[in-house]
Formats: sequence, C-alpha cells, structure tokens
Amino acid sequence: MSDILLEIRKVIFEKYNDPDTRFTNDEIFETLQKDNTIEKSITIDDMEQHFSTLCNAGIMRSIAQNFTTQWFKIFDPLEKISCQSCHKDIHVNKSEEKTCPNPACGKTI
Repeated sequence: MSDILLEIRKVIFEKYNDPDTRFTNDEIFETLQKDNTIEKSITIDDMEQHFSTLCNAGIMRSIAQNFTTQWFKIFDPLEKISCQSCHKDIHVNKSEEKTCPNPACGKTI
C-alpha cells in the first residue's frame, strides 16, 4: 500500500466517515491537492488504481460513475489507531485484517 492510500484513508476518516455519506474521487483528489499531500504532477487518472484498491479491500464501494467522476460510500466507519510499531496514525474499518496498512510496517495492530 502506498502513502497515497494512507492519505486517502485519512481524508475519508476526517470528512466522509459515515456509511450514508457519499463522496467522489474528485473531492478526495482536490483535498489531497489542497493539503499538498500528493505531488503536483499526479492527475486524477493516476488516482484510479488507489480507489480500486480501497474498493477491493472492502473499505468502500462505487455507487455511480459519470465519465471520470466516481461516487463512493464506505461500508463501515473507519477507526483511527496508532500503530505501536511505526507510530503512525492509521485508519482502518472494523472488518479489515488488523495489520498496519503502512507499506513500511505491516505489523499486527
């Protein structure tokens, strides 16, 4: 998992952490750009793989699409947990495997 995935999880936790709230890939992307969390050279098309990864992991699901804009909802609220190994705050849902999603860590939490 890349650092971008960790940042997407953080945005979802902070802004869209309700299973009834819908959000778009564009909204997530704009937040990451505004917060200078991603490189300026990254485009919305570069982000598609990260959103697919989160859908495949059971974090969220696509509910609609219009050209490049995708609407999502999360399955379960994310929890903020501090990893005792890497000391990063991570955001996971209750049904996920309890391993640190930080690519440099991967320890059980």
